[in-house]
Amino acid sequence: MSATALAAGKTASGSNPYEVRPSKKTGWGNPVVYFVALCFVALMISPVLYIILGGFRDGSQITVRPASWPNPWRISSYVGVLTNGAFWRALSNSVIAAVITTAGTVALGLMVSFVLARYKFRGSGAMYSLFAAGLMFPITVAITPLYIMLKFLHLLDNLAGIILPGIAFALPVTVIILVPFLRAIPYEIQEAAEIDGCGRLGFFFRMVLPLSMPGVITTGILAFIGSWNGFMLPLYIFSEPKMYTLPLAVRNMATGQYSADTALMLAATSLAMLPAIGFFSLFERRIVGGLTGAVKG
Repeated sequence: MSATALAAGKTASGSNPYEVRPSKKTGWGNPVVYFVALCFVALMISPVLYIILGGFRDGSQITVRPASWPNPWRISSYVGVLTNGAFWRALSNSVIAAVITTAGTVALGLMVSFVLARYKFRGSGAMYSLFAAGLMFPITVAITPLYIMLKFLHLLDNLAGIILPGIAFALPVTVIILVPFLRAIPYEIQEAAEIDGCGRLGFFFRMVLPLSMPGVITTGILAFIGSWNGFMLPLYIFSEPKMYTLPLAVRNMATGQYSADTALMLAATSLAMLPAIGFFSLFERRIVGGLTGAVKG
């Protein structure tokens, strides 16, 4: 359209009908939405704050005034946890189990997802459906046969007894998230890489891995948090206190024969959950971006 036509299209007041005008809608939006959001935030944060603040009280304060602020503030429970060797031994066991479980889940899940997403073969759809069906079977359903199998393999009281099942039960959600990412990679990129002499392994490490990094980070975080918070499987597998992970150690150190130190349990719980909360908070956007990409794919 020429400048003359544009000038003719103007109205008598001098305004251009083709001009995009900015929206006049201003303000903070509907206050009801903010009120509901604040209610949800308070509902989520209140238990965490209660656990953290409960560690600064003693047993009598928690018994007499369960919902009050610490008065006076006491750090003896946190000091008792931090100076307890069982806590640090359980922390190292949890770190080892979570790191190996995460690495194994991401590595195996990425390889399986690459095959299911990029290659068509007989039974590929059934295999993908099998992984999807795995989401419907939590570890509580298979705990008894799993215990029998691990006992037969002599993996009781061994970190491998929770690492290998942790990888197996984390693979379904990993495959479900990664397959859409890998399917979204254009086949023209793979063809161009093959023309340039790049083999399948080279294409996998040089192209597939960087392009699917949001999904890889998402599945890695989910696997890490799932292993870190695991309680039922270590409860069945470990009988020796030296092999306990953090959830079992927290329960063990705060529970006596006839009574329980509630303040010590809250302090240990708050220290045990801080790494998972911090890890999740740092990579929150990565998790949301990875799940969004999986849905779009």
